[in-house]
Amino acid sequence: MKNYGPETFGELNADEYDLLHNPGTTEAAVDLLAEFALPGRTLELAIGTGRVALPLAARGCNIEGIEASPLMVEKLREKPGGEDIPVTVGDMSEVKAAGTFGFIFLIFNTLYNLTSQAAQVKCFRNAADMLAPGGAFLVEAFVPDLLQFHDHRSVKPRHISFGALALEAAIHDPTTQRIDYQVLRVTSEGTRLTPLPMRYAWPQETDLMAQLAGLELENRWGGWDKSLFTADSRMHVSVYRKPA
Repeated sequence: MKNYGPETFGELNADEYDLLHNPGTTEAAVDLLAEFALPGRTLELAIGTGRVALPLAARGCNIEGIEASPLMVEKLREKPGGEDIPVTVGDMSEVKAAGTFGFIFLIFNTLYNLTSQAAQVKCFRNAADMLAPGGAFLVEAFVPDLLQFHDHRSVKPRHISFGALALEAAIHDPTTQRIDYQVLRVTSEGTRLTPLPMRYAWPQETDLMAQLAGLELENRWGGWDKSLFTADSRMHVSVYRKPA
C-alpha cells in the first residue's frame, strides 16, 4: 500500500490498540517468554503499548524495546511502569538498541508487518547482531491459511452488534506472499478504514532467514503451551539460537 511505512500501524491503531488487538494469549506468552528472559537482558522488537513487556518487567525481567511508532510508545508511557522501560524508536529491521542481549523476541505476527522478504531478512540479521553469543531469538507468527481466499480475495465479518459492524476485506498476491487488508468499521459515529499490508512467510522460510543471519533453529512449538507443531498448527513459536 502506497505511503504505508513502519510507523503507520501505530498512527492508525494506537488509540484503540489495547481494545481491538488482544489475542487472548498474553498470560501464556509471558509464562514462556519469562523462561528465556530471566535473568539476562531482554529486547522486544515492536514493543508497542507494552502488552507483554510490562508483565515481564513486573516479573523482574530486565527488558527494553524497539518500536517504530512514537504514538505506541506514548501509550506505553501512560501505563504504570511504562516510563521505566527503555525504548529505541525506529524500524526494527534497521535500528539497534545499545549493547547486546541474551534474549530477543518478535511476536503477534509482527514479522509480517515488514512487507518484503528483504526487509524480513534484514530484521533477522539485525536481531542476530544484537544477540550475545549463545543468545536466543523467538518469533511467533501465524501459519498461512490460503483456503480463506476465493480468487485471491476474501471478505469476512470481524464484529457485529446492534450498533456497530466491522468487516475485513483482503486481497492476496501469491507471487509476493503479500496480503493487503482493509478493515471497515461502521458505528453511530461514522465509518473508519484501517488498512494493513502484510507479507507472510512459511515456517521453513523463516528458518532460512535465520540461517542467513547465522542463527540455528532450536525449538518450534504449535502454541505458547509448547504443544507439538504439526500440519494442523495454525501458528508457530520458533526459537533460534546464536552459536556461542
